[in-house]
Amino acid sequence: MITLVRRVTAVSVLAAALAACAGPPPAPAGQPARPAGSAPSAAPSPHRPTLAPGPAGLTPVFENAPRTGERTVALTFDADMTADQGPRAAAGERFDNPALIATLRRLRVPATVFMTGRWAEEYPDQARALGRDPLFEVANHSYSHYAFTGNCYGLPTVPRERMRADVERAYTAFREVGIADPMPYFRFPGGCYDRAALKALTPTGVTAVQWDVVGGDAFATDPDAVARQVLDGVRPGSVVVLHCTRSAAPATERAVRTVVPELRRRGYRFVKVSDLIAARGGRR
Repeated sequence: MITLVRRVTAVSVLAAALAACAGPPPAPAGQPARPAGSAPSAAPSPHRPTLAPGPAGLTPVFENAPRTGERTVALTFDADMTADQGPRAAAGERFDNPALIATLRRLRVPATVFMTGRWAEEYPDQARALGRDPLFEVANHSYSHYAFTGNCYGLPTVPRERMRADVERAYTAFREVGIADPMPYFRFPGGCYDRAALKALTPTGVTAVQWDVVGGDAFATDPDAVARQVLDGVRPGSVVVLHCTRSAAPATERAVRTVVPELRRRGYRFVKVSDLIAARGGRR
């Protein structure tokens, strides 16, 4: 039975660890946006595999691919920004990290970015660039970055009756800034969920994506410590959770410069979350 509440260490997902991503526009325009307010389609697609619903038809939860396959690993980056942080951004706090995205591009590392709708609205050009770059895939991290359970690292809580709307509002924000094909994957803010949250999101058709390796980069200032934590935890099929904000995860870019060549030396190949879900037998 699915664990009712999944949480990661507080250092990785504290409420204030509001990460973000950025980068220069690198690619041509994508497909036309879907109608505003529409949920993601989980229809069969070779590029959008999803898991079948869990017990009682609940939203399925993915943590890692089978350990018996090839040495693949997915780096994921949470682009967190809460709905009420506009004043902090206006005052100069940066929730993006162009240097990190540039490093991933330079090293040719595919990655999955779990983005909040509020972040996409704050950085529309950068969100659009990520959505149009085939090196990346953009997935849903809620609109508001409010928790879907109580007692989740001090985050405000989304009422149960608003959970689906919050997820769909994020997809609307993505499409309004030009992300034409966001993935049908959702990451719970703080990693916190329960049966009620899984049930509330069932109509959206998303697969909830957790992780099995905590990067520990939130508020970290020692990139070597972050790199060691990632390297010590990675196994074949792992999903690594990291952040990409200059204000709350300042060491991440430097840690990535250590992690990537070392994992490649160990025989690992970097893939996106969609590739791991497909390897687990996800529906295409």
